[in-house]
Amino acid sequence: MWNVIYLLIAYVLGSIPSALIIGKWFKGIDVRQHGSGNLGATNAFRTLGVKAGSVVLVMDILKGTAGTALGMLAMGTTWHALIFGCAAVLGHVFPLFARFKGGKAVATSAGSILAYSPVLFLVLVISFLLVLYLFKYVSLASMIAGISGSIYSFWIGDWVLIAVTGSLTVFVIIRHWTNIKRIAQKTEPKIKWM
Repeated sequence: MWNVIYLLIAYVLGSIPSALIIGKWFKGIDVRQHGSGNLGATNAFRTLGVKAGSVVLVMDILKGTAGTALGMLAMGTTWHALIFGCAAVLGHVFPLFARFKGGKAVATSAGSILAYSPVLFLVLVISFLLVLYLFKYVSLASMIAGISGSIYSFWIGDWVLIAVTGSLTVFVIIRHWTNIKRIAQKTEPKIKWM
């Protein structure tokens, strides 16, 4: 019974619309009305600026981390804890508090991994930043980071991480399907380095 309650709490935590809250509180902006209309960190950066976007990014990561941490509390430090992290990811993508239209699962997925495997989280961050630096596409960097995490999980032979990172990577790629089309058409917006 408690496990189900913790799962629901993880989902509710994931449902907290960070970009919407930060946008309205600090900028008076509803990010759903600007940019891509997405409630993720990327649209927050583009719409709200670097400082507010960074706050949204950290909040989105911590939602996933809190979900997995709840799982560890409920299940002990076992792989089952990642199920709770995935519940937070689902909350982020289909938020209870924002008409079930949220972000694309990248930051919260990484956060759910952070609580279970900080080393893998570091692999994800390094892969993301490297691809972002080379190609300037946030969407491409997000997908390649997931693929890199899956490869790392396979390399270390952690079948739990292979299953979770593989599933989350597929989910992230599906969520970025329109971005993939725009990259192919060379219409996907690139970030600008200062």
